[in-house]
Amino acid sequence: MFEMSRFSLDGKIAVVTGGGRGIGKAIAQGFAKAGAKVAITSRKIDDLKETADGIKSFGGVAVPIQAHLGKMEEIHKMVDTVMQQFGRIDILVNNAGASPAMASVLDSEERLWETIMNLNMKGLYFISQAVARIMKAQGGGKIINISSIDGFHPERQVGIYSISKAGVRMISKAFAAELAPFNIQVNTIAPGAVITKMMDSHWIAFSPEEAKKAKEAAGKAIPMGRMGVPEDIVGAAIYLASAASDYTTGTEIVIDGAVLLAPLLNAPGVPI
Repeated sequence: MFEMSRFSLDGKIAVVTGGGRGIGKAIAQGFAKAGAKVAITSRKIDDLKETADGIKSFGGVAVPIQAHLGKMEEIHKMVDTVMQQFGRIDILVNNAGASPAMASVLDSEERLWETIMNLNMKGLYFISQAVARIMKAQGGGKIINISSIDGFHPERQVGIYSISKAGVRMISKAFAAELAPFNIQVNTIAPGAVITKMMDSHWIAFSPEEAKKAKEAAGKAIPMGRMGVPEDIVGAAIYLASAASDYTTGTEIVIDGAVLLAPLLNAPGVPI
């Protein structure tokens, strides 16, 4: 008989990159509510401290660690800090990512490519490698990579970001295939449009009124009639971090309000 306790994260140590705000913050809070002790990382210490204080306010344990995860030396320093603090890592959520800066494939510069790829792919890969070595020695663990529906279908003007998120999907599959014998499950969550500061970058050149109208129009264009919020991602993350997903690896959970299904839903003769 299935026990709901399999969703518990009691006694687990989780690392959430980009944990100071948005989706990372919501996942860190959810993990703490489920019983995990959480290390949260990003470049902005003020956001991390605010998130950690919020988790502590309901009795959770959270440790903020400032780190630039696009730099190898800071990746290793961050992992060493977590191990010194907790002695193990059971869950890794690779949520940190570079914003999808607007530029066409004809106009984008090498600097933009390097910035996005350095964090979204290189950093994610080598953080996963460092933590997977620890998990192998421990006898298992969970790695969750946050991709995007842009990794399935490229969005105009954010081609480099879309390419990087497609790469995240393949990194997950490569790690899942090689780490399965070591009881390490590696999976991907691919959010659609979620209301965060990163999403607001799409309308940075708009006036406040124009941005408001654009957001409302974007929400209405989604089959479910709204944009997502960070809390919409938490349930899938808890599942993939818990014992409930022990036989799940190399898979992808799309959370997008049916955006990827929109062509099918709008096809002639298809009942809605």
